[in-house]
Amino acid sequence: MLTRAAEQHFYLLLTMSEIKDKSIDTFLQELASKAATPGGGSAAAVMGAQSAALTSMVCNLTIGKPKYAEVEADMKALLETSEALREQLTGMIKADVDVFDKLMACYSLPKETEQQKAERSAQIQTVLKEATEVPLACAKACREAIELSQIAANKGNLGVISDAGVAVMAGYAALKSAALNVYINAGSIKDKDFADARIAELESLLASADIKTEEIYQIVKAKLQ
Repeated sequence: MLTRAAEQHFYLLLTMSEIKDKSIDTFLQELASKAATPGGGSAAAVMGAQSAALTSMVCNLTIGKPKYAEVEADMKALLETSEALREQLTGMIKADVDVFDKLMACYSLPKETEQQKAERSAQIQTVLKEATEVPLACAKACREAIELSQIAANKGNLGVISDAGVAVMAGYAALKSAALNVYINAGSIKDKDFADARIAELESLLASADIKTEEIYQIVKAKLQ
């Protein structure tokens, strides 16, 4: 028989490990609650996954259509890439929850003695680095989602081309959202070389993302008129 503590631990693992399998309504209720997780990092991953899924949708509704036979090979290749990206971003929903919970556990460590304070500080700094890497990886994936949506916008079935536009906007929102989580965690890291390197990497992902997003949006808009 499990102890009460073991039961609570098991329940926590169960609920967190299956967050991607919950209904949209349940996820949104948890997002809106007082609980710290899921939060903005998980929301960014969801938006990114939605972007990839919409690109996949355009592919699926283009492949097999005689009118688009010339781009079928390209759309099949795009579908394979966008589905792999969707799976990657879906996994990041839980990754964000896990690393945040890990960080909160570090902040709860005892700090009565100088040794305890030093150990607590060291563990916090270690996990802060991990908490910076997770949204940075999400930002990378979201920038890729933006790029993939451009192929869908250029070659996809005109009947669903608006979905390529939604894909790019979801990817852009996800990228900017993930970036905020990188900034907030990197700002608390004492290892400035590490923090500066991650911020520089993030800035390169953000560079011209707004221009690229608007370009794709306008490609889609022009095809709707």
